[in-house]
Amino acid sequence: MIDQLRRAYAIAKKDIRIYYLKGPVIIFGILSPAFLFLAFMIGRDLPVDFLIAGLLGMAIFFTSTSVTPVIAPTETQTRNLERLAAAPISVTTILFGDMLASVLFGIVISLVPILLGMALGVTIMHPFILALGIVLAAFCFSAMGLIFSSTPTSMTSTVMMLSTMVKFPLVFISGIFIPVQELPLWGQALASLSPLTYITDLCRYSFQGACHYPVVVDIGALLVFLAVFMVIAIKLHERSLPKRL
Repeated sequence: MIDQLRRAYAIAKKDIRIYYLKGPVIIFGILSPAFLFLAFMIGRDLPVDFLIAGLLGMAIFFTSTSVTPVIAPTETQTRNLERLAAAPISVTTILFGDMLASVLFGIVISLVPILLGMALGVTIMHPFILALGIVLAAFCFSAMGLIFSSTPTSMTSTVMMLSTMVKFPLVFISGIFIPVQELPLWGQALASLSPLTYITDLCRYSFQGACHYPVVVDIGALLVFLAVFMVIAIKLHERSLPKRL
């Protein structure tokens, strides 16, 4: 177990060196959510803490799902995946290493909206809950990115297109721009199926002291989504790995 964790850590360090500044990571992980947020913020008279909570939720979501989809197709193309497959290492360990790199990226970038909010006078009322939510959400969204990368292709554009088709609709139903309680009943039902809803709710609770769901429900939902996404990702990658080699 300890050996596998060390190997996962080595994979994470390799991913950090190679993939953090890749074009798809910068475009889909940082620039896209920033411009999307600015487009919806301009001209709307909304509280700063409401806006910062939404920006933080989007930052974690997009950055944590931008690294893991890039790794598998790129390593398929460069044949690095063959060397990993020949090593005494399990698919689960490989995926966990990839996820660690993505989690770190998501956590680091999430500090930007937090610092921005503090500069604008936003107070973090529940820092422990916020930190826990960010870490859980980063793991959850990184596991979601692993599902996207399970497609047996060496083209990162194909994987990023698939992930974008899923991620952007989730943004609009997850209470980032419109609070969940103001959505119609069918919108609230859809929002409950999105993991982004629960981290956004935790961010609002941390900044504003109020949330739509109980904090325990938000945390529990992120844990459930993480477990489900990870199981699905492992199964799909075990099935697609032979097609990549």
